[in-house]
Amino acid sequence: MKTEQALAHSKEVLNQKRYEHVERVTETALRLADLHGENASKIGIAAALHDFSKDMDRDVLRSWIINSGDLPKDLLHYHHELWHGPVGSKVVERMFLLNDPEILDAIRYHTTGRIHMSTTDKIVFIADYIEPGRTFEAVHEARDLAQSDLDHACRYALKHSIDFLMNRKQPIYPDTFQAYNQLTQQIYK
Repeated sequence: MKTEQALAHSKEVLNQKRYEHVERVTETALRLADLHGENASKIGIAAALHDFSKDMDRDVLRSWIINSGDLPKDLLHYHHELWHGPVGSKVVERMFLLNDPEILDAIRYHTTGRIHMSTTDKIVFIADYIEPGRTFEAVHEARDLAQSDLDHACRYALKHSIDFLMNRKQPIYPDTFQAYNQLTQQIYK
């Protein structure tokens, strides 16, 4: 599969606004891959498919989590906005017989992050956070950081996501805390 094919698949299942977001994330991810000397092919596919399950009905997402042997059931105790990444990785794997763990992990963890993120994980995660359609205040600093240091950019995005959720008295998925803690320890040894 190529990035263009992955985008076409996403266009088939997403509403227009969501698809435009996916296009911007893909463009951002490919630019970051080039800037950081990474595999544009894998990153492009992961970015193009990162929201593949975003427009799925909540009950369908729940069913995937319940019936999958390897998706954590604790996802059901957190906001449904987190479900589309893990479910999307499974849907993409099954629909397209895609078995590249680097691509599937980047899709799975693009919302929460995770401990020991790969470079592909980091690029898709931060591209989703900084794509040109984003306008929240912290995005400007994250964009600047992403140009020179993916670890600092991801840590910054994780910190602001945690702050955002805490201020709204929302629970935070453990992968997000673990990703933040691991990057903090790595950066500030």
